Amino acid sequence: MRITPFLFVVSFLFLLVSCAPKDTPKVTGNIAPSVAKEMAPAPDISVISVSTGLPLKLSALKGKVVLLNFWATWCPPCREEIPSMMKLNSLMAGKPFQMVAVSIDEGGKPAVDAFFKQSGNSLPAYIDPSAASSKSYGLTGVPESFVIDKQGVIVKKVIGTAPWDSPDAVSYLEGLMK
Repeated sequence: MRITPFLFVVSFLFLLVSCAPKDTPKVTGNIAPSVAKEMAPAPDISVISVSTGLPLKLSALKGKVVLLNFWATWCPPCREEIPSMMKLNSLMAGKPFQMVAVSIDEGGKPAVDAFFKQSGNSLPAYIDPSAASSKSYGLTGVPESFVIDKQGVIVKKVIGTAPWDSPDAVSYLEGLMK
């Protein structure tokens, strides 16, 4: 007897459904993480400052251009990107701009502190022990950045590294501040 691929797939799916626990509670509402998209409102997240220990809610930054960057100390491209982010942050001092660099390290604050001490680098770094922020933004990896305008809308999503201190990047961000 020969089973066609279609029948095999249907049989396999039926087996999976019939083997699911019967006491699994039904959940209603939107439980899937939202995937942040360009030209959509930025998901509101709450993260904790590595330097002060204070919480920061993204919605509190409306009126500023925000560079939201997800990174990790163990990520070579992230480490490569940090100097340009540091320079950008200096160039934007005193302007309606906020950098929010969220570390996804499982080691949290101690891992970030040790990395900055060893490397001599620093960023306005934040942690999210619950990982809710990376889920809200649907991260595919690190580094991954989101440029958020003054109204709280994602205007640019960047997967991978970027030369944040380049004249083009600085000009783009300054244009969003007007």
